[in-house]
Amino acid sequence: MRKINCLPVLSVFAAALVLCCSGLSLAQSTRDKYVISAKAGGINAISGQATVRGRSDSGWEQLMITDNLNAGDHVRTAFDGRVEILLNPGSYLRVGGNSEVELSNNSLANLEVKLVKGTAIVEATGVDGVELNINISTPHTKIAIVRHGLYRLSVIPGNATELIVRKGRVVLSDSQTKVKDGNKVIFSQTNVSVAKMTKEEKKQEAEIDAWSKERAETLAMVNRRTTHRMLNTAFASNIDPFRDYRYARGLGLWFFNSYAGCYTFIPWYYGWRSPYGSSYTTGYYNPYAWQAGRGGATVYPGTSGGSGSGSASTGSNGGSSNPNGGGSSAPRPVTPSGGYGGGASQPSAAPAVRGIDSDTGRPMPRKSLEVNRPN
Repeated sequence: MRKINCLPVLSVFAAALVLCCSGLSLAQSTRDKYVISAKAGGINAISGQATVRGRSDSGWEQLMITDNLNAGDHVRTAFDGRVEILLNPGSYLRVGGNSEVELSNNSLANLEVKLVKGTAIVEATGVDGVELNINISTPHTKIAIVRHGLYRLSVIPGNATELIVRKGRVVLSDSQTKVKDGNKVIFSQTNVSVAKMTKEEKKQEAEIDAWSKERAETLAMVNRRTTHRMLNTAFASNIDPFRDYRYARGLGLWFFNSYAGCYTFIPWYYGWRSPYGSSYTTGYYNPYAWQAGRGGATVYPGTSGGSGSGSASTGSNGGSSNPNGGGSSAPRPVTPSGGYGGGASQPSAAPAVRGIDSDTGRPMPRKSLEVNRPN
């Protein structure tokens, strides 16, 4: 983080600066060592003026594209400011102008963001059947986003909060009431009202809505332009996802594409789609993530799990590639797209997985390079 410089020339320059997934050398050099991440709180895009204040800091500092927020950090935007913050892998928080948010808890197990004032949109990428856990609070309420979708919250004048669920599902923490897509909820200090959105309300879009859609399309494109070679290089240089269970238990990870200068989402299996309609077709098959990503215990390749007993890679549960023995709607393994800027990859059979060492519970060493994994 950097202190705001009060010199007029630098202030004018900072106000005009737009860092929106740009390929600046500063961002690239600072984040090269964090090419792969599963953490929440990364700043992924800034437009206009935005500042940050740490939990222990007394003053506001200029927010930088290379910042990573910690629990208790606040971000505030000016009237022209917009900020994109990474939540759990696959989900984004986009903050509008004249707004303030706090990253209350940055752990993926209990992720929580507080909208202090203004407007913010949550884009939660996902597939059917995957349960999310993104907690959002305001001065008037607390909700839990449990399905992939599109959500807009506004702390509005008159001491109230407005929630619009365009797609997805939320749970109101106080009453455990479920609110599905197409509904608007108004929270005040003493009352909660839920109503279906009218056709006119569905068509109404604020400036933050247009920017959020543009960002979603950009990040999905960055995903499609992330190549197999980039992923293998990153895994070889940073982590082995088949040994690091922090990554195996998630739905995917954040990958920093140095050509685009920003993070995009890399899912562990096929079928992920932005609620705006764009697909995340570049993925990295991780057999450990099958049940972990669906809310269950981790199933190791070649072992039984759930109601089925087939291998996660061979899909031997009656033709399904779901290791739980479930139906055809389950997510499937994915092969990364073949070239930078190339077309979407198609789902295919996953490569053979390694056997499990009975003494250690870990995969046996590979004897040769496999198609979809780093050596």
